[in-house]
Formats: sequence, C-alpha cells, structure tokens
Amino acid sequence: MILYADEDFPLPAVVELRRLGHDVLTAQDDGRRRTPDPIILARAHALGRAVVTYNGWDYVRLHRQGADHSGIISATKDDDFPALAVRIHAALAGLTPGRWCIRVNRPATP
Repeated sequence: MILYADEDFPLPAVVELRRLGHDVLTAQDDGRRRTPDPIILARAHALGRAVVTYNGWDYVRLHRQGADHSGIISATKDDDFPALAVRIHAALAGLTPGRWCIRVNRPATP
C-alpha cells in the first residue's frame, strides 16, 4: 500500500512499514512540518496515498465531513514499533486505496 505518515506518526514505525513492503512518504520528507490535518489529507489524496496517523479524531472528523481522501489508518500509540507496523500491515491486507477509515488498536494489557 502507498501511505502518507503525518507528522505525529513515529519514524521507527514508518521504517518497519517500509520493511514490510509499504511505500511510505512522511510529512517531514514531503516538507509538510506543522501542516494542518485538512491540508495533509488533501496532499496525501492528491498523491493517491492513505494517511497513517496517531491523530485519529481529527482525521475521522474530516472523513465524516466528506473530505476527499485515499484512506485513513488511525492507530493507538504503541512504543513497540515492529508490532504496531505488523498490526497496520494486517489491517491493510486486501484493501486498495479508497475512501475508507480504519482504526488499529494496541492490544489490551492484562
């Protein structure tokens, strides 16, 4: 999947997603530091990329408001970056870019 990691998504998780075969462009690499979420979503859509973020509430709101996009993956924060990337990878299995919005949660701890 071709993805666009917004500024708050951790670089170590981006590296793991790339290792798993995803083409991930970061907001930082795209020169979009401190860019508002609506502009990030529009930029990612213009590039045909799904956004991956920890900032789910703002992107879900944009999705519900009808903003054009090529997919949104919001994840709960997790410092186990390889595990986070594997969960995202699994959630993306079989999906194609489109106007979908999914949530990837960290497993509950006992």
